[in-house]
Amino acid sequence: MKIRFIIVLFLVSSLGLIYGQSIASASAPAGHEAASSTVSSAEHGQEGHGKEGTHGEAQKHDGTGLGKVLPIWSALPFIGILLSIALFPLFAPEFWHHHFPKVSVAWALIFAVPFLFAYGGDALYEILHIYFIDYFPFIILLWALFTVAGGILIRGTMAGTPVVNTGFLLVGTILASWMGTTGAAMLLIRPVIRSTKNRQYKVHTIIFFIFLVANIGGSLTPLGDPPLFLGFIHGVPFFWTFNILPHMLFVSLLVLTLYFIIDTILFKREMKKGNSSFEAQLKEEKQPLSLVGSYNFIFLAGVVGGVLMSGMVKLGSVNILGVHVEIQNMLRDGILICMGILSMKFTPWKLREENGFTWFPIMEVAYLFAGIFMTIVPALAMLRAGSEGALAFIINAVKEPYHYFWITGILSSFLDNAPTYLSFLNTALGNFYAGMPELQAVHALIADNAIYLKAISAGAVFFGANTYIGNAPNFMVKSIAEENGVNMPSFLGYMFYSAIILFPLFVLVTLLFF
Repeated sequence: MKIRFIIVLFLVSSLGLIYGQSIASASAPAGHEAASSTVSSAEHGQEGHGKEGTHGEAQKHDGTGLGKVLPIWSALPFIGILLSIALFPLFAPEFWHHHFPKVSVAWALIFAVPFLFAYGGDALYEILHIYFIDYFPFIILLWALFTVAGGILIRGTMAGTPVVNTGFLLVGTILASWMGTTGAAMLLIRPVIRSTKNRQYKVHTIIFFIFLVANIGGSLTPLGDPPLFLGFIHGVPFFWTFNILPHMLFVSLLVLTLYFIIDTILFKREMKKGNSSFEAQLKEEKQPLSLVGSYNFIFLAGVVGGVLMSGMVKLGSVNILGVHVEIQNMLRDGILICMGILSMKFTPWKLREENGFTWFPIMEVAYLFAGIFMTIVPALAMLRAGSEGALAFIINAVKEPYHYFWITGILSSFLDNAPTYLSFLNTALGNFYAGMPELQAVHALIADNAIYLKAISAGAVFFGANTYIGNAPNFMVKSIAEENGVNMPSFLGYMFYSAIILFPLFVLVTLLFF
């Protein structure tokens, strides 16, 4: 065990040294000086937050900084961790199950060590910034929702027929805009798993659950998905997002209809073959549905209230190791932690056990996203740099509404959808209202060119369903399903489903709306 650990450390150090020397030689002569001149706290303002619910601030670089000088291949460790998530469970499942935290740490170190070597204090600031502003609030919110929702048990007879399953997906889709995609997903995923426990074909149900409940359903309010909340704190009215109701209804109804057709075909197939376990489940004495632990809805309301408060109240900021952290965001995180603690205190553990609750899914997300957030730093920095960064070819290619829809969406499938949303919102504001104050420009965009904001909003939310990392609850749903014996597809296998099901629908959305 020790020898294996030493070998891993040696490989990490070797790769990190090569990577760091390459970064330094490629960009330090002009880049380091430019970066150093722009990372002072005076220049930084509120910009964004992380995935599902991290409604913090990120720092503006005003078109300068590390994003201007980082080479495009500085994102290789990010690609590496994505490939690890995609390939290790497929080709080395036993190794991955026991060592995925080490793999995540390894990729984080492969990036962080040379990044610090090449850019010193500027790199340290960026690393501290993404953890203080993005990762910690992100994982606190997920933990709070996971903990509170895990204390709500739906009892009763639930046999996973096509009608019952479609009903679950419909209810989850409606709830997602009001309690967040994570809240709705964590509330309903276990009942869905229990209702389909004796079905031979059940993977497709979890996949469609991720499509609808964990993503598309969160389209209508800033509470539903982080990018929409980000728009809210940057001047988009709270109920403006109802303007993409037609887009959301179109996609949701088609996906629900497609699911019902597929599940009905599979249901008839397994009934024809004979499924004694499910037939017995259907014949069980009907028990009415009931909620146990419903007091957790009070704590859930506290979580939602804390998130909403952080976008409406301005209490100033404090400097933590050079990073300006908004006080209202710290207060929000404190409220969320309290809600989770109260849920644990008042909910008997036996109830959680009956609900199939364990800590593994949130731990898996915490480990993997700790590495993802570290290695995502250069990609986000290059996006923030706009036309002056190595990803300028992407920014400069965005002209028409459908460009915004597809490019915002595709990047949101792999990157953090909240700062991606903000990057293209700023691109649209710069294209139409350069030099105008932000709030005035946002209102002008809504009044004169609302189709662009609709495209950005829909792209950021809808495309999160394309990958397991497109939105935080995706991976948590996958983890909970696997923990309960559902053989979920690999990272690439899941993308195959999203490609053949969602992409044609997104093409139709483009033709109809953009």
